[in-house]
Amino acid sequence: MDLQLHGKKALVTGASQGIGRESAVVLAEEGCGLLLASRNAARLEEVAEAIRTEHGVPVDTLAADLSVETGRQRLVSSVGELDVLVNNAGAIPQGNLQEIDNETWQRAWDLKVFGYISLARSLYAKLAARRGVIVNIIGAAGEGFPSGYIAGATGNAALMAFTRALGKEAARDGMRVVGINPGPVATPRHENRARAQAEREFGDPDRWPEFAAGLPYGRAATPREIASAVAFLASPRSGYTNGTIVTINGGPDC
Repeated sequence: MDLQLHGKKALVTGASQGIGRESAVVLAEEGCGLLLASRNAARLEEVAEAIRTEHGVPVDTLAADLSVETGRQRLVSSVGELDVLVNNAGAIPQGNLQEIDNETWQRAWDLKVFGYISLARSLYAKLAARRGVIVNIIGAAGEGFPSGYIAGATGNAALMAFTRALGKEAARDGMRVVGINPGPVATPRHENRARAQAEREFGDPDRWPEFAAGLPYGRAATPREIASAVAFLASPRSGYTNGTIVTINGGPDC
């Protein structure tokens, strides 16, 4: 299916690995030019060069700390015309209310929650001028509310509300705002968290693959499965989808 994205320009944050990296690849396959952002300059340029070589689309990069407003505004100032913003940068740590102190909670939200909000605000006019799309990669904890991931669950729920509320405004301006709530996804971060859990529960981090047995289909989602949804929701093929959160977790109540 041609997603009618050829020649569009997309900004993907957190693009050096995982869902962000794969989203950049899938958008490039559809003919999008890219601006990729993350903290790690070397890894970011490696991703960009691979995409340029494989897909022949223009790819720019900017290494920036998106947890601070100066970093976000550095990124904003480098953006020209823009059709798609994929907000993906963020890694909120596990822990219950007593384990996540105020500083850790604030630092995590500065990147993911306030980072998404700030970029959406700063780039809204550019996106509206081209009837663009914001895709927020959020997380299924915003629906399930696990107490052992309280900062993430609360932040994700806030971003779900933000996505739906901004979607109402976006419709009046001819643009769209959508979200994706992935469940477990086979990324380096997922493996690191599973290793830590296996160490706690089994005393052996190498037993982390055993946790997949309890997941739908006996596995986590692949980054490409999430990235394919990103591309579709960002495309004119999904042009009547707005203010919507799509959950990708293997099935109802999984």
